[in-house]
Amino acid sequence: MASMSAPLTLPVLPLDDEVVLPGMVVPLDLSDTDVRAAVEAAQAAARAERGKPRVLLVPRIDGAYAGTGVLGTVEQVGRLADGDPGALIRGRGRVKIGAGTTGPGAALWVEGTRIEESVPEPLPGHVAELVTEYKALASSWLRKRGAWQVVDRVQAIDDVSALADNSGYSPFLTTEQKLRLLETDDPVARLKLATQQLRDHLAEQDVAETIAKDVQEGVDKQQREFLLRRQLEAVRKELRELNGEQEGEESDDYRARVEAADLPEKVREAALKEVDKLERSSDQSPEGSWIRTWLDTVLELPWNERTEDAYDIQGAKGVLDAEHAGLEDVKERITEYLAVRKRRSDRGLGVVGGRRGGAVLALVGPPGVGKTSLGESVAHAMGRKFVRVALGGVRDEAEIRGHRRTYVGALPGRIVRAIKEAGSMNPVVLLDEIDKVGSDFRGDPAAALLEVLDPAQNHTFRDHYLEVELDLSDVVFLATANVLEAIPEALLDRMELVRLDGYTEDEKVVIARDHLVPRQLERAGLDADEVTLDESALRKLAGEYTREAGVRNLERSVARLLRKVAAQHELGERELPFTVTDADLRALIGRPHHVPESAQDPAERRTAVPGVATGLAVTGAGGDVLYVEASLADPETGAAGLTLTGQLGDVMKESAQIALSFLRSHGAELELPVADLKDRGVHIHFPAGAVPKDGPSAGVTMTTALASLLSGRLVRTDVAMTGEVSLTGRVLPIGGVKQKLLAAHRAGVTTVIIPKRNEPDLDDVPAEVLDKLEVHAVTDVRQVLELALAPAEVAVPAAA
Repeated sequence: MASMSAPLTLPVLPLDDEVVLPGMVVPLDLSDTDVRAAVEAAQAAARAERGKPRVLLVPRIDGAYAGTGVLGTVEQVGRLADGDPGALIRGRGRVKIGAGTTGPGAALWVEGTRIEESVPEPLPGHVAELVTEYKALASSWLRKRGAWQVVDRVQAIDDVSALADNSGYSPFLTTEQKLRLLETDDPVARLKLATQQLRDHLAEQDVAETIAKDVQEGVDKQQREFLLRRQLEAVRKELRELNGEQEGEESDDYRARVEAADLPEKVREAALKEVDKLERSSDQSPEGSWIRTWLDTVLELPWNERTEDAYDIQGAKGVLDAEHAGLEDVKERITEYLAVRKRRSDRGLGVVGGRRGGAVLALVGPPGVGKTSLGESVAHAMGRKFVRVALGGVRDEAEIRGHRRTYVGALPGRIVRAIKEAGSMNPVVLLDEIDKVGSDFRGDPAAALLEVLDPAQNHTFRDHYLEVELDLSDVVFLATANVLEAIPEALLDRMELVRLDGYTEDEKVVIARDHLVPRQLERAGLDADEVTLDESALRKLAGEYTREAGVRNLERSVARLLRKVAAQHELGERELPFTVTDADLRALIGRPHHVPESAQDPAERRTAVPGVATGLAVTGAGGDVLYVEASLADPETGAAGLTLTGQLGDVMKESAQIALSFLRSHGAELELPVADLKDRGVHIHFPAGAVPKDGPSAGVTMTTALASLLSGRLVRTDVAMTGEVSLTGRVLPIGGVKQKLLAAHRAGVTTVIIPKRNEPDLDDVPAEVLDKLEVHAVTDVRQVLELALAPAEVAVPAAA
């Protein structure tokens, strides 16, 4: 509770932006004019009253006086610690300021009323709790500051008003907070206010201490890490000097390396951003190692390295001719590419729309025809770097596009690694076995190749690991495959298809003479003048000891032959030099494995009985000769119907049904005893039963075999055929004519029947093969039967 007492007349001692509460003892500087005037006026008045000089301490905030002041007595006048004159004044009690008045001296005099404060005794419970809380908070704060003596003094204060005013000594209180305490007349309310202010300060102090502690711990850790790293560098330096090693030139300064590197602008910006991250990251952070690996990869890529193309078109063609026999289509395509590149370069059209003139070729053909080795020859002819990327068995899409950098052990894709390995942005990249690419739950690598092999997109190819654009538009991509159907349609559409359908016998002899024999002579440790292979021996090796589209088995036969000669010489059984002729082959490497049907005894030929016809097919290993056998079951023991064996696909089974239906409906016209077909079962078999077979091109062959069986007429040994048959007897076009004719030529067939609509395909067949084959283009199956079946008067064994 507060009450008013008798009025007082006192000189005013203004306090600029300061507040003094009752009970406080403060020193004031007498060099201040207002302070000195008030003290002198108080001293003059005190001499008359014979008491202590009294002043009214009034806060002056921004030039405005407060409405409440503190009665102060001047306890002592003397010198302050710094030697200036000063006075020691003690606050005695609150005074409500009234009107101004006059008085001695230069000071401002006012009338005031003393505010008397009283608290009932004993203290109410809530006030006692408030006193206890304040003392506990004040003691906690003082102990943190080490002011133990002041703790005892605070604990000794029992008066509520004095306890509240004691907070005026708190340095953390602002002038506004102290002014609120001064103007609060009720002691209990004032103590509540002081307690809340102290509680808020302690909460802020706890937060600040927690933050300071965390910051200090981080600083200590960094200082410790810095010190240890400096020590580590010093140890390494001493070790290098001890071992006589030279210190690396900025090997770890990635920023200097990036700025010194010749990088495209966007790549440089991305690299500098990563350098900034690296400088901010801790050395223990795993992100640091990821960034270093990424920067090393980017800096090792040949962003602006290019080899100059050899625009000697005649020289390039000569290189291709010297290193590969045959393969005219590929040689012409590469020659065309170089010629166009030369003309574009001469006219300043090297880069159009951000793209250069690369090429994407798909070399499709059977094994052993030289697809892979052709890539190296192309690079040699163009004067470019060569790199091979094996795609066989690749099932993970990240193998092409790279892994995201967040994965442990992430790497760029095979395309980026190929560019890095080549050291040039325009190499010849051979994508080997592109038809063997698989797909599973990890993605489809063939789909990832769509962007790589698209000339309209690959100038901005983006690898998942690099995440910067890589220009592949100047790369010559050569993709190899054995089976065209295994390549996805969208991927095949992005490539220019070049077929390698196998070699003729003459080409095989040239390849063996110019390439295979010299290589195998060297591997066998023989000189060219020690062993010579006659052309007749090479021709027999190619024709009778091997039967393939390529030359791998031919090279193995040559190697086996030379090893045998070398071994015989070392055993003293043969003198060198030695010329191998076709007559020596059997004694050296045994009997031939593939004897043409025409060279066999007539009784041993497959077509020596009715119901067997010779067809032509295309497999993953090139063209091949396919025999079709037909038989009729005994009417008493066999069930009627059609039986097919030989692992046939659905299309081939349907062709057999069509052939049988055609003969049933046209048997009378063809003078065939078709009545046998009603009650007797028909069995059609394709030998090599373990090999799956499918396709429509065996239709005419099955029709001929059934017609031969029913008529009892033999199928001519020297005739082979291919073509799809319809229910009306039309012969429809098929694919793979070149490969099939090459296979017929290898098998010793002299007459080939093909559909009329396949006649344009004969332009792709080598002239030397066509010269040795009699090709008949037919439109109706009746023409096939006239050409393929031997005359009826020839005596034949009974039908099977």
